[in-house]
Order: sequence, then structure tokens, then C-alpha cells
Amino acid sequence: MSVKGFEGYLARLGVTDPGAPSAEALSALQRAHLERVPYENIDIQLGRPPGIEPELSVRRFAAGQGGYCFHLNGGFAALLEALGYDVTRHVGGVHQEPEGRGANGNHLALTVRVDGEAWFVDTGLGDGPYEPLPLRPGRYQQGPFTYRMEPSVTEPGGWTLHNGPQSAFPVMEFAARPVTMADFADEHLRLSTAPDSPFLTTFAALRRDAKGLDLLRGRVLTRIDTAGRTERPLDTAGEWYAALADVFGRNLDGLDADDRSALWERVTRAHEEWLAARATP
Repeated sequence: MSVKGFEGYLARLGVTDPGAPSAEALSALQRAHLERVPYENIDIQLGRPPGIEPELSVRRFAAGQGGYCFHLNGGFAALLEALGYDVTRHVGGVHQEPEGRGANGNHLALTVRVDGEAWFVDTGLGDGPYEPLPLRPGRYQQGPFTYRMEPSVTEPGGWTLHNGPQSAFPVMEFAARPVTMADFADEHLRLSTAPDSPFLTTFAALRRDAKGLDLLRGRVLTRIDTAGRTERPLDTAGEWYAALADVFGRNLDGLDADDRSALWERVTRAHEEWLAARATP
């Protein structure tokens, strides 16, 4: 087993010896990724969306950056394969409405076979499961969150994840058929460049840990855990960038003064529009 090219990624995860493929090792890797590699759209907001080639994503993770599902699950799948895991990529769809159904292609989902069992593995939802879920019907409690897996009613052989009330996307469904990263190229282009894409209209950073979830949407920093939900507006650029670095572990060295100014102005404008919409009767 060769892990050449993944040393920096493993170091980011704090993993010195990933061990042989096993359910326990797979769970440890997912936990480490979710704790240390944030879901975030900084570069998309700045108008320079990174490609979704797994090699590029792996280099970005090693450099302290994150991404969204095509980057996060794409890079994680490549790492798992290098470590000897049997990984399958699937076309998925995240939905804001609980009744939403269908693998519409806006999400990359993973399944992994190890120790004679299939597992649902996902580091790209931001607020999804902290550990892999067995690919069988059931309810699963992880920290303060409850997840439910069930066979899809619209995708033969596929599966539906019910992600719980903490999520902006409470349902994710994926098809059974295996796909490659090339199958997501068009949707990545749309999500990262279309003016109405949520990745263009809203800044988001998420980080999952054993006890809960950290979320920065716009200029509001939220913590969800067993104690409940707390929200704190970040009123200055200094506070905002400190949260990105300290709470989400995002390396900001690649952002120059112009980048920081442009990003803060964009986030502030969206925040003010959000406040105005909330105040409208």
C-alpha cells in the first residue's frame, strides 16, 4: 500500500499511522477529516473556484484549506483508495424540503465496503454524520444529532439520508450506480459560477466534532450541541477572520489584503440584505 502524495493530507488529519483497512480505522479517518478540514466556499466567493480533481483537493487540504462536497468527498475517496479501501462514488442530491427526492447531481456521496459490510461515508455535507453509517435501514444517534437511513423510493437500489433538524439540507439521496469525478464537472461549474448558486449568494463554513457543530453563515457564528443552539454575530473583519482560523482551522495565508477586503465586503453586503429581509413584515 502506497500513500505517496497523501503525506500532507494525513498530517493535516493528525494521522501518523492509518493502519490497515477496517471499520474502526475508517471511522477514525472520517472523524479526523470532519474535525480538521472545514466545509467552506472562500475561493468560490472570491470568484476563483478551485477544480474538483482529487489531486488538487488533496494538495489544498495539506495546505490548510477546505472546500465543498466535490472537493471534500473527492479528496477523501482518493485517500481511502490509496489506503486500500473499496470506495464507490455516487451521484447524490441534497434537498431543503423534507419531501425532496432524487439524486439531482448536486452532491457526491460515497460508500465503502470494509470488514464485510457496506458503509455510507460522507465528509462533504458539513453538518452530516460524524462517523460512517451502516448502509442499512435504521436510526443512528451521534452526539446531539439523530440520522436515519432508508432505501430510496425514487432511485432503485439507492439510499436516502435524513439529516435532522439542525441541517439546512435535511434530506440527501443518492443513486446506486457508480460514477467518476468527471460526472460532476458540469454541476461543479454551475454551482461555483452561476449567480443564483447558494455558494455564490451565501458564505458558509462548517465543522463537525463529537459533541456538535460549528457553523458560520454570513456573519453569524453558530454552535449547536447538547446545550442547544447559540448564535453570535461577528461585527468586525478581525473577529470574522479569527473565527475562520481558530474555530474552523482554515489557513488564511493565501488571502492578501485585497482578498480579505473583498470577501469581508461581500459577506457584509449579504448580511445587511439578510437583516433587511428579516425586518420586512
